[in-house]
Amino acid sequence: MPYAAVIGGANIDIAGIALAALIPGDSNPGIVRFSPGGVARNIAENLARLGVPVRFITAFGDDPYAGLIKTGCLQAGIDISAAKICTDYTTSVYLSLHDPGGEMQLAVSDMRLYDMLTPEYLATQLALINYAAVCIADTNIPQESLAFLAEHCTVPLFIDPVSVTKAAKIRDLLPFIHTIKPNRIEAEFLTGISLSDESGSDGDESVDESLHRIADVFLQRGVRQLFLSLGSRGIFCADASRRFVLPPEQLQPVNMTGAGDGLFAGLVWGFMYGLDLEHCARAGRAAAGISIESPDTVSRAMSAELLCRRAGISLSGQTDRTIVSISAE
Repeated sequence: MPYAAVIGGANIDIAGIALAALIPGDSNPGIVRFSPGGVARNIAENLARLGVPVRFITAFGDDPYAGLIKTGCLQAGIDISAAKICTDYTTSVYLSLHDPGGEMQLAVSDMRLYDMLTPEYLATQLALINYAAVCIADTNIPQESLAFLAEHCTVPLFIDPVSVTKAAKIRDLLPFIHTIKPNRIEAEFLTGISLSDESGSDGDESVDESLHRIADVFLQRGVRQLFLSLGSRGIFCADASRRFVLPPEQLQPVNMTGAGDGLFAGLVWGFMYGLDLEHCARAGRAAAGISIESPDTVSRAMSAELLCRRAGISLSGQTDRTIVSISAE
């Protein structure tokens, strides 16, 4: 199977989950977990667990945390030979605080290390990037590096905006982006359009007008596929021929932290198999559901077989994973 080139953050996640309602300004009893994280790294691991070969371009510091992340990547089957080693930097850290339901309430991220993923460094990896079937990047890397990818990447470019602050880096790059997966506030920021709270989540073609206006901006500026995460409403999906809201699965959430990264990996997986907009979205929804039901940021249960069962996709076998049918729901 062709490989995916993934570019962006790999850090240590330190997550505190409160056991009761959070009290600001106080010490809250809870559980603290350490795990490898980073948007790009999480997407890379999800893809690897789905059977997709991954070449991961990131930066590692010179400390024990870097060794932990490297080991985790290698154990997951992620190729990190193109990563940059920065001996004068410490590994990036993402510190988050969650309510008892797993929803993130506050976070602090130290991502200064990724300033080292410069256009000059990406230029040394351009052949690797352009021999891939798809290039995935998060916005943890510098704006000029994202602009370099926009100009020089010849394969479909998938972008995860990560946050409103970091989404500013790609505001002028939409014409070069094949697929984008913003959440509500990122989509509002990138388009300048406020999203209404109308329902439109019944899975048919009727979606509220503000979603159509947001889709118009993205598509008219050159984006080919939009998957807008609406939280409890589902996923708004749009391309040149179709727009719809795919409702969410009914789940018992355990940890919401990796939901978006699982969703993105499922979308990429579907694209690499040539699935249409709807079935890419179904694959993404299934991967997000698998992630949400796990205490880990990347579920150890993630696999192509499990994703296909939940998304209604049939495979011919576990070796070549050729899609032979898509079952209707």
